[in-house]
Amino acid sequence: MQSTLKTLCIGLAAAGSLFAGSVVMAGTNGAILFVTKTCAACHGADAKTPIMGNYPKLAGQNKAYTLQQMKDIKSGARSNGMTMVMKGIIAQVNEAEMEAIAEWLESLK
Repeated sequence: MQSTLKTLCIGLAAAGSLFAGSVVMAGTNGAILFVTKTCAACHGADAKTPIMGNYPKLAGQNKAYTLQQMKDIKSGARSNGMTMVMKGIIAQVNEAEMEAIAEWLESLK
């Protein structure tokens, strides 16, 4: 079971890295287009209905907290839980994009 989960996670991380560039900043207010093939694929199109119970609901999360989590996942400081799934995705998002994503997520109800 653990081997299957590890294989699934590695596969998701690899697949996610193909679509990470799809996160796009739009407009002057840094709004984010939530692309189905990236974040929404696991966290839900509304950012609050994740596909697995252990994936976090992101809508309404505090911007500073969310930004720190993304930075920690990218740097490797956070490597618990399902963070290996996020590694391939977050690796291709720069700090300005992470900040815009965190701000946008905080704005969701």
